[in-house]
Amino acid sequence: QVQLVESGGGLVRAGGSLRLSCAASGSLFASSLMRWYRQPPGKQLEFVAQMSPGGNTIYADSVKGRFTISRDNPKNMMYLQMESLRPEDTGVYYCHSVSGDSWGQGTQVTVDA
Repeated sequence: QVQLVESGGGLVRAGGSLRLSCAASGSLFASSLMRWYRQPPGKQLEFVAQMSPGGNTIYADSVKGRFTISRDNPKNMMYLQMESLRPEDTGVYYCHSVSGDSWGQGTQVTVDA
């Protein structure tokens, strides 16, 4: 099983940047399809981005061109670089191991207009 811990959230002004990190433990990380999700206040969980073990990526239309997902398999780390942040990007961001069916505890991102 993969255990996940997110970090890097915070308060930022619109137009600013943040980099989220997801630290994974366990032996499945390198072979796992990994995703970022977010939950805006009062709304349902929504998909943000994913990266396959081989590095293929998919993004939600709402973040395409602004967010970049990456991973460092030897370090068991995944990242989400977020640029040109908007107030609608506010929410709790979660990393998810699809193969390991694991979720982190989430990290809060707040974008102030």
